Amino acid sequence: MKTVTDTAHCDDLMKALETFREQGSLIERWGAELARRLSAGGRLLVAGNGGSAAQAQHLTAELVGRYRDDRAPFSALALHADTSSTTAIANDYGVQEVFARQTAAHGRPGDVLMLLSTSGASANLLAAADRAHRLGLTVWALTGRAPNPLHLAADDSLCVDAPVAATVQELHLVAVHMLCESFDQAVGSGEPAATARAADHPADAWDDGRPATSHRGDGRPAPSHRGDGRPGANGRAGARTEGRVDGARPDGPAGPAARPAGLPVGPRTAGTRPRRAEGDA
Repeated sequence: MKTVTDTAHCDDLMKALETFREQGSLIERWGAELARRLSAGGRLLVAGNGGSAAQAQHLTAELVGRYRDDRAPFSALALHADTSSTTAIANDYGVQEVFARQTAAHGRPGDVLMLLSTSGASANLLAAADRAHRLGLTVWALTGRAPNPLHLAADDSLCVDAPVAATVQELHLVAVHMLCESFDQAVGSGEPAATARAADHPADAWDDGRPATSHRGDGRPAPSHRGDGRPGANGRAGARTEGRVDGARPDGPAGPAARPAGLPVGPRTAGTRPRRAEGDA
């Protein structure tokens, strides 16, 4: 015999979905922006706790692997997935630092940090958002009902208007799939400089979205000069440098320096390559 509670979960989901549909344009914009940044050599960092950690790892798997159709892989890391780093940081620095410290280690100016939380009040996510801002990353948040601390701390946020955490997480998964759909459409349309980041010919990209001018003379993209095979980072747009002093990260050990003052940000002249300060990445 069925009771009213048998369908209550579905009823809650359908009610929340009505208002969630209005967020479609925001998710589409995120997908296009993420495609532009990752195609230029940027990286997506994602973090969450519990069920939200699973959602975070779902998103990064779709970007490193594929969502539907075959395409080049893109750099995306779920910060909870490295259990040795996560447990070591929690043991040595406290649980609040597990994501902030990894953000400082892996993030670069212009990268995106996406944080998932049903409550929007997780201390370790708020610490990560603060660290990301000081290092020049853009912070996006998927949360439950607004207002909440994480929604207020992020540069942009999608807040699910539902009273139950399970419903919030279910719509976060819908958001993840819609984001991947928008991302793939932007990459496939050629709007971002996706071709400049093909796996076999990585290349630097500049703020105007065009791949760096080749100095080979054969029309192929110029290779990375980092030595690690990744594209250069000077092309990441919207980078903040506040909080960095002479290449030192706010939380301690010296890290990659921000772009030196006066370094050109537009397309370079063919055959020339501006020098980076030692340690710049």
